[in-house]
Amino acid sequence: MAKTKPSKSAAKTRAKNPAKAAVAKVPAKAGPAASLAGATALARIADALERLAPPAKKKIDLDAADAFVWQPDGQLVPVPHVNRVGMSLLKGIDRMRDTLMENTERFAKSLPANNALLWGARGMGKSSLVKAAHASVNVELAKRGKSLPLKLIEIHREDIETLPELMAITRASSYRFVLFCDDLSFDNDDTSYKSLKAVLDGGIEGRPENVIFYATSNRRHLLAREMIENERSTGINPGEAVEEKVSLSDRFGLWLGFHRCSQDEFLAMVQGYVKHYGIVMPDDELRREALEWATTRGSRSGRVAWQYVQEIAGRLGVQLKD
Repeated sequence: MAKTKPSKSAAKTRAKNPAKAAVAKVPAKAGPAASLAGATALARIADALERLAPPAKKKIDLDAADAFVWQPDGQLVPVPHVNRVGMSLLKGIDRMRDTLMENTERFAKSLPANNALLWGARGMGKSSLVKAAHASVNVELAKRGKSLPLKLIEIHREDIETLPELMAITRASSYRFVLFCDDLSFDNDDTSYKSLKAVLDGGIEGRPENVIFYATSNRRHLLAREMIENERSTGINPGEAVEEKVSLSDRFGLWLGFHRCSQDEFLAMVQGYVKHYGIVMPDDELRREALEWATTRGSRSGRVAWQYVQEIAGRLGVQLKD
């Protein structure tokens, strides 16, 4: 018996709907094996469609916490307990502390405020100051009976290119946000800094009125010195190339420089921690050990002071809990 050719309409159906086509291939009176093969084909098609059409994103709940971490997939992960130290424990950075606090308070009050770049010596409390300023301002807002706290969002350096998506989320919210990027810097062949420049100042939309950007870096211009020197030596127009690269830091209205602390400031940091956590130790012994600890680390900073306090607290059996 001659085989009947499938109609054009049937061919179109198979092209538009692979699942129906797979079912059509299974004869009506097919045995168990054929039915199982058809079911397997349908399962594979369903899996493929799931991969092509990922599930809808979860709704972002900005009431879940006062601090979040931005994920490149478009989600904000709540941080119930932020790793921070109290403002009173930050020693040797009084001028930077007062300036950043004033800027943050203005922003929280919906007054004009600047993006801030905290740059300089490592371990001197740059990121700690940002987190402490956020907490202190929220305490003040609560005292004044303000219903909307200031939100802190941390974005990792490698996710800077997704900033426009994050800005779209914050722009639509009634909250005010401090966007925080720790250890922001750019290496050779990294052009993501151009995205940051456009978002901070210069893009057609500009920075949302309810968003401010704080960044910390060991570099004043966020770019390695060799990158700048390379442009001077190899560029067709070296002056323009250098200006294009260093102009990123110009997007920050506040430059707060952190420098290595003196011996007295280092000892004040140690003594502040010791007093705060109730660690009992003779002053002369504490001074001698702290200076020896700093010498073996090759630097004096708030981070080194904290590491020494952790050492003596562990030795003396003291819990470091607020």
